[in-house]
Amino acid sequence: MKNIHGDIIAIGDILVSEEVVTEYFACDYPVCRGVCCIEGDSGAPLSEEETELLERDYPHYSAFMSSSGRAAAEDSGFFAIDREGDLVTPVVPGSEECAYIHTAADGSVLCAIEKCHAEGLCGFCKPISCRLYPIRVVRLGGDSIGLNLHRWKICAPAFEKGRREGIRVYQFLRTPLTAAFGEEFYSALCAAAAYCLRS
Repeated sequence: MKNIHGDIIAIGDILVSEEVVTEYFACDYPVCRGVCCIEGDSGAPLSEEETELLERDYPHYSAFMSSSGRAAAEDSGFFAIDREGDLVTPVVPGSEECAYIHTAADGSVLCAIEKCHAEGLCGFCKPISCRLYPIRVVRLGGDSIGLNLHRWKICAPAFEKGRREGIRVYQFLRTPLTAAFGEEFYSALCAAAAYCLRS
């Protein structure tokens, strides 16, 4: 069931900020070079299931990590708890750098887990919170969740590229949105987007 309430789109128990369908976004990796993996207040949000997957596939993707990243994961564990009490990826001590990064020869940064997955060497792709960015998932009361657009200055080129190429947030994130919430949800979101954008 879809209901439009001002700037909120309600699809079942999922409340979606209207900005998710009206704002433009497309990662501009040649410009940012993966800086989102080495800057931030804490590691990337994780689910309990993802902490188990991180541990399971570590023998495969750890070869793509930096020595400091491996040391952080092996010393502190495959996840950390941030100041708000949420599960997050560990960071390299003394930095904001995610332990699970891979630094390419040209200095650009990739997710070591995603690189491993792309090469067919592990089953886990990377945390869904990373795949969904710039959407942030917020747990609301009961079984409800909210999907909000997050704006970060380092992603300014991505908002500009999306506008330039006519790609909206929900379109750019079709694959992770479907992976996280299902085909039915994504179809309903597309229908809601069509309604919002012609209003």
